[in-house]
Amino acid sequence: MKKTKTVYEGVLDNLYDGIYFVDRDRKITYWNKAAERITGFKRSEVLGRHCHDHILNHINDDGDPLCQRECPLALCIETGRPAATDAYLHHKEGYRIPVSVRVTPILDAGGNIIGAAELFSDNSAKTMMLQKMEELQTMALIDPLTRMPNRRYIEKHLRNRLEEMYRYGWRFCVLFADIDDFKRINDTYGHDAGDKVLKIVGRTLAGNARPFDLFGRWGGEEFVAVLENVSHSTLPMIANRFRLLVENSYLSVGDKKIRVSLSMGATVARPDDTVESLLRRADRLMYESKKAGKNRLTTDGPEKGEGLHPERQEGGCTESGRKAVRKRHPGKGKIAEL
Repeated sequence: MKKTKTVYEGVLDNLYDGIYFVDRDRKITYWNKAAERITGFKRSEVLGRHCHDHILNHINDDGDPLCQRECPLALCIETGRPAATDAYLHHKEGYRIPVSVRVTPILDAGGNIIGAAELFSDNSAKTMMLQKMEELQTMALIDPLTRMPNRRYIEKHLRNRLEEMYRYGWRFCVLFADIDDFKRINDTYGHDAGDKVLKIVGRTLAGNARPFDLFGRWGGEEFVAVLENVSHSTLPMIANRFRLLVENSYLSVGDKKIRVSLSMGATVARPDDTVESLLRRADRLMYESKKAGKNRLTTDGPEKGEGLHPERQEGGCTESGRKAVRKRHPGKGKIAEL
């Protein structure tokens, strides 16, 4: 029996996806090597602990904690039925990772439920990002701290996107984001903590971007995104998702958790735009978010002069953003039984 268990564990440890087992009390009894790689948590750090004990802290698109309300493992143990959902787990280093989760009950010889297994896969297209980073590194176009595209690369990328818009009419958006009260973090916890916060924010933004979008570090605590296939109506939903993910990320320093938020400004490119005018407008909108209370998004209207639209709802995206999510993705963020 012991030999059979060793064989099974050897197979599970060679899976590319993360997998872990829990008993009926959701205490972790097995944790494979891929789970270590994806989450940053070593097997020795989680075995014997409960999965809801501030380890992965899964949240859905609305920022709701699944561990407390809609835990797929708890649902599976209670009903005996497999379940699946998309979620964002908390990496040990503080940033959020998009994952696809599948759970299935574990039965004993008599058919009784004795626990459950969760299989989760990383959705952040890391292979593509690593290839892109190698190319950027040879061209000195990445930020050495966050490993993101730097200002030079962002400007080059924007020139290409504008050229495409002039030729083919392909619209895109520029998002300007600034970490709120970043100086206070440096002054209170030191520059090492500040650097770690920059990495967390950068990884959360880049790791949850679509393959055709670009996130980069503009400088200091500022980040810029170039988002394609967006319109004035879909922009708030897309941008607020990034804001919410950063708001729900944190850095652990001793027994304290350092949380940050972003003030954002976003605008859709216009036919008469230049790189300078587009960035200047997005930057101005970001400062409108600062003046309106921070931790929010401000966009402009489809035409110049339509006014500003600061959008924020405590603890999540705007109600208009939530409605757009439900309309386009009726099951997004909900647990689906298989």
